[in-house]
Amino acid sequence: MNNPFSRGGRGQGSGGRGRGGGTKPGSGPGGNCVCPQCGHKIPHQVGQRCIDLTCPKCGTKMIRE
Repeated sequence: MNNPFSRGGRGQGSGGRGRGGGTKPGSGPGGNCVCPQCGHKIPHQVGQRCIDLTCPKCGTKMIRE
């Protein structure tokens, strides 16, 4: 049954790349965490989200550059 209007799936999805497909800007092991308040940058650490870090200079939550 090769009906082009059928709603059955073929199991094709995101290709097993996990949540978000790995295509978000800033995703991956490299880059920096930057403070939106004062602009201070620190290198991003693998396994550590930037939002979980606070700026060592002013105490604001960091964001991914």
